[in-house]
Formats: sequence, structure tokens, C-alpha cells
Amino acid sequence: MQVQHLTGLIAAPPTPMRDDGSVDLDVVEPLHRVLVANGVRGAFVCGTTGEGVSLCAEERRAVAERWVRLAEGDFVVIVHVGHDSLPECRSLAAHAQEIGAYAVALMSPSFFKPADVQELAAFAAQVAAAAPRLPFYYYQIPALTGVAIPVADFLGAASGRVPMLAGAKFTYEDLLDYGRCLTLEGGRFDMLFGRDEILLSALALGAKGAVGTTYNFAAPLYRRVMDAYLAGDMAAAQEHQSRAREMVNLMNRSGGLAAVKPIMRIIGLDCGPPRLPLRRLSDAECAELRGGLEALGFFDYCCRV
Repeated sequence: MQVQHLTGLIAAPPTPMRDDGSVDLDVVEPLHRVLVANGVRGAFVCGTTGEGVSLCAEERRAVAERWVRLAEGDFVVIVHVGHDSLPECRSLAAHAQEIGAYAVALMSPSFFKPADVQELAAFAAQVAAAAPRLPFYYYQIPALTGVAIPVADFLGAASGRVPMLAGAKFTYEDLLDYGRCLTLEGGRFDMLFGRDEILLSALALGAKGAVGTTYNFAAPLYRRVMDAYLAGDMAAAQEHQSRAREMVNLMNRSGGLAAVKPIMRIIGLDCGPPRLPLRRLSDAECAELRGGLEALGFFDYCCRV
């Protein structure tokens, strides 16, 4: 397979919800407009930020359909199909192919975990076979799955089993493993980096594309990081990355993923509350979060609605 290497920023969008916890598909379109207007070139839907594991399969299909319907030009939609149930993964993957998604992605099962790389590759091969025409990305996120099998080992084991193996969404701090992935098989794999707060480190290793949560509301800042790095201005790239790092640190201290939708509301796009078990921030916590962002100069670089 000739892999297309995606460049630039791909957002992992939140799934909009109403106060009663139901999915609000009407907000997907304005969210898509915000991403396009701020230079984001794709969406990784129903992943961690999209609360994919908290959605039922019917909701995940509806969300994927809406995003694919909106995609135009070179805007790509990667549909995360991970689930602890293999039949559900296969069904979601087949649906993604049916609706015309650009690619599918799969995180490891996280309850009954694969014991080794061969078991993980065998699981992935069965999922990929349900969408044989779509590029397939492995989604590495050990902080949530508890599975830290090196991605370089996975790509080696899956290369002969998954004909459309494209690469990985690498949401981990193991830069040794990430660097190895970049050079495997002559650099053929598309390695989308997934730790926004250390994006510059990945760029220095050779990253070309990235998938992230904070690109939903701070894409202009990360574009500055990438533009400065590509222009050879490392001091400016480091300065922009430092501002991003402080923003991510504040978000993590304010609830982590639970803070994403309040921040979206701060930039002017109401995506509703998160679904339990993620908690809804109180009005006081939201006000404190806004104040912290203002102190960091957030409104100098946030996405414009």
C-alpha cells in the first residue's frame, strides 16, 4: 500500500451533547466550520475526546455519518472504531467504509488485554478486514488502555496481516518508540503524533501530522509552532510550544477531558456537557478556568468562531 502522509493538524473533536446527555448532531456543523476556518485539515471522530467509548454503537455511527457528510476538499475524517467487542469493532469499521470515511483507527481492547504483540496484531487484522478499502491506523494511548506494546513492534507484526496498514495515532510520551516508527520500512508509515504539549519534540524527530484535543480551540497556536519550526526559527517554536504547554497544564488541573467542553464554550461554541462518568464542571470552576486562560493570553491565539 502507498501511504498518504497526512500533514498539519487534525482535531479530535468533542461529541456535542444536550443537557439530558443525548448526542446533539446539530452542533457538528458549526464545529466543523470552526476547524476549517482555523486551518485544521481533518477530524479524528469518536476517539477519546469524542467520548467514543461512552457512546453506544448507534450514536457512534450517527456521529461518523454527520462528520463524513460535512467533509469537503482535502478535509479528512478518520473514524475511531475501537471497542472491547471484536464484532462491534468490525461493524463500526464496515460502517465507516460504507459512508465514505477517509480511514479507520483502532485502540487496543482494554478489559481483556492482548498478552503480546501477536495477539494485538491478530485483533487488528480482523477489524481491518471489515473495511478492506480504508487506510488503517493503530491508536496507541496506554494511559487509558493500559496496553503499552511498542508501536514499532505492532507495525512490524501487523504489516503482513493488514494490507491497508497506514500507520498510527501515537498518543504517548515514548519518543524512542515514535522515532523508530518513523524510520520503519524506509519511513513508509504515517505517524500522527497525539501529545499536543510536546508536539515540537515530535517535529524534531520528523513528524509531519498531528491529532489532538486542543486543536479544537487553539489550532492557531500550534500552527505557529509548526510554521516556526519549518522556518528554522527554533526559539519562536519553543516559545509557542511553551504557551501551549502551560495551557494544557491548566486544562489538566481543571479536570482534563472534563474541561474540554467548557473551553469550547469559552470560545463561543456550546458543545454541551460531557457524559458520565466525566463530570460537569461547576459554574465557579468554569469561571476559574476562564480566568486562568485569560492570564495565559489564551485569547491571543485561540480559535475564532
